[in-house]
Amino acid sequence: MKRFLQAHATHPDWRFALAMVQPQLEAQRRERAPFDPTLGWVYLSDRYAGEAEALLAELQRRWPGVAWVGCTGVGVSAGGVEYFDEPALTVMLAALPPTDFRVFSGARPLGRFPAHTAQVHADPATPDLAELLADMSERTATGYLFGGLASARTRTLHIADGVLQGGLSGVAFSAGVALVSRVTQGCQPVGRARTVTASEQNVITALDGEPALDCLLQDLGAAGREPREVLPQIRQTLVGLSDPAERDDGTPRQRGAFGPDTRVRHLIGLDPARRGIAIGDLAPEGLQLAFCQRHTEAARRDLVRICAEIREELAPEDLPLAATLPAGGAPEPVESGIAGAVYVSCSGRGGPHFGAPSAELQIVRRALGDVPLVGFFAAGEIARHHLYGYTGVLTVFRA
Repeated sequence: MKRFLQAHATHPDWRFALAMVQPQLEAQRRERAPFDPTLGWVYLSDRYAGEAEALLAELQRRWPGVAWVGCTGVGVSAGGVEYFDEPALTVMLAALPPTDFRVFSGARPLGRFPAHTAQVHADPATPDLAELLADMSERTATGYLFGGLASARTRTLHIADGVLQGGLSGVAFSAGVALVSRVTQGCQPVGRARTVTASEQNVITALDGEPALDCLLQDLGAAGREPREVLPQIRQTLVGLSDPAERDDGTPRQRGAFGPDTRVRHLIGLDPARRGIAIGDLAPEGLQLAFCQRHTEAARRDLVRICAEIREELAPEDLPLAATLPAGGAPEPVESGIAGAVYVSCSGRGGPHFGAPSAELQIVRRALGDVPLVGFFAAGEIARHHLYGYTGVLTVFRA
């Protein structure tokens, strides 16, 4: 698989942004000649959402024969750069055999395509989204999906050879397209994992047989105090959920880190009368739950960890676990087995959470090297058949 083409630009007018992207792509195409792209990713700042149809039509005119997927984001990314709160466009092109992928949507089903994995973009307002993701996962041989929910402050949309709203779309890959994908967590548990032992819909009244609200106060170091006395701490607290079959082993998790299958949800209310808590998801009995809080340093460590795992899996004998930064701040050139990458991060992460503009993407770039990469900041992240929050999903295509 040849190294992908990738370009990005920012400008108040999408036409000028595309005019800056085009020569970047053409120059890379000449370097890799012969290079006949067949699949393209396009991520749009939500500032361009109102003119998405015209933008896509122009891409299709300039790159005939390319199938396009993508969506809007409150932020988009490319290489080691993040664009938040500004109009921007990021594009990546791959020269894959047409028989190895299939673009799909609600109006364009997969049919008999032998899907091995699939990238999914979805509208967060779609009803029964969890069921749709589970169904899509079952249509792939591995059960593995990756992607995210489109985000926008204006018009939320996703792209699959057309501009769509509602439902989900994406691109499925055959077993001939080799890729590696990992989930990085952005929250850290503040207590051990417990089992839901009494609940009704999204209200949990008992964890390990103890009142759920008392467990929350205990993990926050406020046992015996009234909830109103520690409301600032409670408001900063989330819950990490995992299914019993997806835990690493049979023992409760220790403090320190979540596994990749933990889904973070909001703590949305308290029920003092029943000593219960309400969360932003269904909570059947048997579910594993740990209270957690967002933690910048833990998020940084975990992002470095998954990048190292990916590099090790691609070329364990030849590649260092991470690239280093010279005095000038630019990553050293590193030969890698990566043709291109897609990174979907939570809209609550990015530079603002990691402490500086583009800080999150710079971590990825330092670890992977200067590889073609595009992505967006999502209203929810998708990996396997799960919908995540406050995470990043990094997927790389093998060269």
